[in-house]
Amino acid sequence: MRELYPAIEPFEHDMLDVGDGHELYWERVGTKRAEPAVFLHGGPGSGISENHRRLFDPNRYDVLLFDQRGCGRSTPHASITANTTWHLVEDMEKLRQMAGIDKWLVFGGSWGSTLALAYAETHPDHVSGLVLRGIFTGSRDEMNWLNQYGASEISPDYWENYIKPVPVEERNDLIGAYHRLLNHEQEDIAINAARSWSEWEAKNVSIIPPKPSPRTPQSDQAALDIARLENHYFVNDCWLEEEQLFHNLDKIRHLPCVIVHGRHDLICRLSYAWKLHKSWPGSKLHIVEGAGHSYSEPGILDCLIKATDQFVEGRNFL
Repeated sequence: MRELYPAIEPFEHDMLDVGDGHELYWERVGTKRAEPAVFLHGGPGSGISENHRRLFDPNRYDVLLFDQRGCGRSTPHASITANTTWHLVEDMEKLRQMAGIDKWLVFGGSWGSTLALAYAETHPDHVSGLVLRGIFTGSRDEMNWLNQYGASEISPDYWENYIKPVPVEERNDLIGAYHRLLNHEQEDIAINAARSWSEWEAKNVSIIPPKPSPRTPQSDQAALDIARLENHYFVNDCWLEEEQLFHNLDKIRHLPCVIVHGRHDLICRLSYAWKLHKSWPGSKLHIVEGAGHSYSEPGILDCLIKATDQFVEGRNFL
């Protein structure tokens, strides 16, 4: 089983003004002018981490990682102003041009897979291939699976805590109800909603039980920031028409693509990874047994590392 490459520090990092009052934190790791790649984090609303740098062979890759609008070290923090899927797509183009890259491997997991597909379909001439994990295509059906009905049947005990902050009469639209709660003028109500929103996802993200951690005011604020941003995307259907990413696949079907998905992923349904694979002749789908949604689960990590290795080697994907 492959594991992460050793810890590495960026050889370059800075902020990029992308307009609309937003500045993005970006960094590059590996070997400058080696095989170009871009890493897209999930959420929407999370950010990059030190371990994300380690998914690529540093001797053979030049990887650009960045915090999306409102995320991580990008500013203004947690801002939802001018923050849509299509703003992020064009941010990626500005980063590519800044770095002087013609084509790059696009690597994205969960929400990052949505953004990867949206970017590739908009700028196919600047993509050399895709590595996608935990497929999410931004459909209302996928959002309802996690936030309305579906995962609720598999984790009814966690679900009970998730819906607790929502009045019974508002439970027919939990994404909308949470939008109101997360933006409530009373901070304690908003934070309580953020705790329930984030804990529901955290408890379903891996088949390995999460370790409890003590809450602090800082972690409450972080939960609120991420929940608000994620909910902002969901309540707006990620600014995608229904099935849009499938309808535009003709633009990228010629590109190599590896899809990695856990058999027991409760956050993003395997059926959508299967549908994407069946709609994309030549793509490689790896269904990882004994794995959920998290990229760090051993079987998923093994597939991802092998995919990035074999892409740069020019060999057939796994």
